[in-house]
Amino acid sequence: MEVELMIIGNKTMKSFIAILIMAAVMISGSIDARAAKGAKYVFFFIGDGMGIPQRTAAEQFTGKKLLIDTMPAQGITTTYANDRFITGSAASATALASGQKTNINYIGVDPNFKAVKTVAEMAKEQGKKVGIVSSVSIDHATPAAFYAHVKTRKMYHEIDCALANSGFDFFGGGGLKDPAGKKSKKPLGDALKMAKDNGYRIINNKRDFMALKPGDGKVLAWNEWLQDGKAMPYVMDMTDKDITLPEFTGKAIEMLDNDKGFFLMVEGGKIDWACHANDATASLINTRSFDDSVKVAMDFYKKHPDETLIIVTGDHECGGLTLGFAGTKYSSNFKLLNAQKTSFQKFSDEIIKKFKADNGANASFNAMKPIITANFGLKFEGDAKADPLVLAPYEVEMVKASFDRSMRGDKEGSKDSETYLLYGEYEPLTVSLTHILNNKAGLAWTSYKHTGVPVSTSAIGVGSEAFNGYYDNTDVAKKVMSAMGIAPRVYAAK
Repeated sequence: MEVELMIIGNKTMKSFIAILIMAAVMISGSIDARAAKGAKYVFFFIGDGMGIPQRTAAEQFTGKKLLIDTMPAQGITTTYANDRFITGSAASATALASGQKTNINYIGVDPNFKAVKTVAEMAKEQGKKVGIVSSVSIDHATPAAFYAHVKTRKMYHEIDCALANSGFDFFGGGGLKDPAGKKSKKPLGDALKMAKDNGYRIINNKRDFMALKPGDGKVLAWNEWLQDGKAMPYVMDMTDKDITLPEFTGKAIEMLDNDKGFFLMVEGGKIDWACHANDATASLINTRSFDDSVKVAMDFYKKHPDETLIIVTGDHECGGLTLGFAGTKYSSNFKLLNAQKTSFQKFSDEIIKKFKADNGANASFNAMKPIITANFGLKFEGDAKADPLVLAPYEVEMVKASFDRSMRGDKEGSKDSETYLLYGEYEPLTVSLTHILNNKAGLAWTSYKHTGVPVSTSAIGVGSEAFNGYYDNTDVAKKVMSAMGIAPRVYAAK
C-alpha cells in the first residue's frame, strides 16, 4: 500500500513538474517571440568616460538616483582593446558598434584594417531611420565608429565625408572638425557641400533647430556655440541660446519616428572630457544631463514598451575617479561641488585669459583671489575648521605655485613627470583649483587618461534580459543585434 501511494505520489509530482515546464516554455516562448520579431525602436546611449564611480558620484552630488541605475537589466562590461588593456574611445566604440575588437585609434575596422558593419548600418538596411547625437564633435571617435571606417580617429576629413555619404537621417550635437579637408593630405572635397547635395538640411542655431518638423528631411545640426574642439559647451556654462543634449535627443526622436522604426545613438561625450581634466563638477553635471536624455527616451518607451529597447553603457572609465580621499578619511561632502560655477574650460579659456590681458606682467596673486572665490567658492580668509571651503595654508601655497606657472604661460607636458602628475597637460591654476575642491568634497583622481576598470551597462525593453550579467563590450553589440532580429555575429562591411 505504501509503495502504491509512493508511485501515485511520484506520478503526481511528475505531472506537477510537467505543468511547470509547460508554463515556463509558454512564458519563454512569448519572450522569444517578441525578441525574434526584433526591437522596432533601438536607443543606444554611451556615456563616454562614464564608469561606475561617475554614476555613483552623480547620484551623491544631486541627491537623486540616476534613471539609468533603476533599469531592470544591469550588467558589468569589460572594455580592453585588441592591442592595449586600457582602451581608447575609438577601439571601444568600434567594439560597441560592431562587436569587433580592434586597435587603439581604429574606427570601424578590425585589427587588419578590414571594415566591419555597425549596428547603425544594419538598422538602415532593415529600413529603419538612423540618428547619431553627441555632445562633442559629431566626427569624434564614438559617433564616428557608427558610420565611418578609417585607420585612425584623426582622419576627421575622411570621417566628415563618410558622414555626408552615410545616408543616415539625423546628426546632431557638436560640429565637424575638418569638413573642407584643410588638415588632410588627400582632400576628398567639401563634406558640407556633399551633405547638402545628399539632401541634408544644415542648421546651426536653436531657433531653426527647435522649429524642425517631421517631413523636413535629413538633418545635420550643431549648437551655435561650440566651446572647445567643435564640441557643445559644458552644461554648467550653457545659456538659453544653447541646445541641450536632452533637446537634441527629443528632436531626434521626433524626426526619426516612422512606421519602420529607428536606431538612435546618443553620446554624452563631455563626461569624458571633464574627467580628463579632473573636473568633477563639470563631469557630474554632464552625467546628470546625459541621464535626462535617457529620460526622454524612457518617455517614448512608455508609449511603445513592446517595441522598444534602451541600452545605456560607458565606453570606458576616465580619470580614475575615486569616491574617497585620504585627507577627509571617511568623510564625503559632495554638496561642496556646488560652489564651483564655471567649468575648467571656461575658466581657462576666458577668465584666466582675460586676467592675463588686463594685468600683464604686473598680475598679482591677490588680484586673482576674489576671482577664484567667485568661480570655485574657495576662500582665503576664515576658519578652515568651521568652513570646509576655507583654504588651509598648504593649499594656499599650492594655488599660489600653480598661479605663478599659469602667469608664466606654462603648459605642463609628459616630458616633465613631476609637473605632469600635478597638472597633466592643462592650465596649472585651473587643475589645482579643481583638485582642491574635489578633495574637500571627498573625491580624488589617479589619472588624466582612461583606466581599465569595467563599466556598468543598463537596459530596458525588448531583449533587455540579455544585458544582465558580466560580459565584454563586443557582446553589447551582439546583444543589440540579437534584439534587432539580426544573427549576433561580426559582419564585414561591403
